[in-house]
Amino acid sequence: MIRIRNPRRPTDFMKYAVICPDGASDWPIAALGQRTPFQAARLPNLSRLAREGLVGRTLHVPAGMDNGSDICVMSLIGFDPARYHTGRAPLEARSLGVDLGPDDIAVRCNTVTVEHGVMVDYSAGHIRTEESRPLLEALQAALGTDEVRFHPGVQYRHLLVLRRPDGLQAECTPPHNITGREVAAYLPQGPDGGFLRDLMERSIPVFADHPANEARRRRGEGLATQIWLWGYGRRPSLPAFREVYGVSGALISAVDLLRSLAMYLGLDVLQVPGITGFTDTNYAGKGQFAVEALERHDLVFVHIEAPDECGHIGDHARKIESLERIDAEVIGRLAESAHAKRGELRLLVCPDHPTPCALKTHATEPVPFLAWGPGVPAAGLEYHEADARRSPCEVAPGHALMDRFLKGDWRNP
Repeated sequence: MIRIRNPRRPTDFMKYAVICPDGASDWPIAALGQRTPFQAARLPNLSRLAREGLVGRTLHVPAGMDNGSDICVMSLIGFDPARYHTGRAPLEARSLGVDLGPDDIAVRCNTVTVEHGVMVDYSAGHIRTEESRPLLEALQAALGTDEVRFHPGVQYRHLLVLRRPDGLQAECTPPHNITGREVAAYLPQGPDGGFLRDLMERSIPVFADHPANEARRRRGEGLATQIWLWGYGRRPSLPAFREVYGVSGALISAVDLLRSLAMYLGLDVLQVPGITGFTDTNYAGKGQFAVEALERHDLVFVHIEAPDECGHIGDHARKIESLERIDAEVIGRLAESAHAKRGELRLLVCPDHPTPCALKTHATEPVPFLAWGPGVPAAGLEYHEADARRSPCEVAPGHALMDRFLKGDWRNP
């Protein structure tokens, strides 16, 4: 296979793997003896790589910006959100096959569970895609127009596209930030807030007696009581990853946000069977596809959503389980591949943001990263939040981490 020569690489055949355990970083938990899930989990592969590599910290939230995954993942993948970010929903649109025009505004549309005015579940009980799709189709039939179009997505994550040449002005709150709270104080506000609130209210009778909800009710599962609108924006303009970094790449993720971002960046989006964006995902499949992707690409980016979802529901036990499976079935497979390639693979492990189980939403704090492989100095630390804080290596701003990883430049500025 012919390789394009890249002066950043220690050899002409260097390969790169970036693993993002979304929301994995956490706070000490009393039930775990004041340890974090990273500290409590059994992670033999990460522990070995940490001792042989470099542990540091970085913050993927630029000053004045929100700590959403749309911003943090854009930073982790090496692009400055302050320059390129236009909103979450437009980043998700492309993987749904939705081509946004110049007058279009994409709005994130969750199916949620609101009971007695309280946000019970931002995901409607992690509703299955085959159940949420007919709900969105019914919504389009009832409320859709040439200017208002609902597009089904994956599980609870859907899209509303508005044709509004004059734009949209509203202050919206992500539903995962208000679990257990009364929603009245968090409804869309601003000049166009009433328009969004009206759509949300009109979704309630559409969903109320829908067969998909009736089936969930019979099984004792949470109902999708309405939609929640947030995260809007226009189509972004992003350069190709290869133009910026000089390497080809592929991405593995079950989440539309990541898949669309990859498409905008010209990365190959891999279709892995059985990946779900939750704890029942196909971890082994992600690991195997990542190894195989490196036969065709210079870099593979593997995103695993499960730890973040566990943080949002406050379940540290399942978060630990997801980390252990990532270690065994994703990190382990890539580490085996690195051994087989005799040192021609460099690894980076880094969450996009913390999702502490006690908080049940994102925290604007630095996250620990682990770099390992050729050109990476050995620091002898463990991979968890406490050792990352005492490490002398801090990368700022966060979007510079990708460049330093590819160059093998770990000198503190």
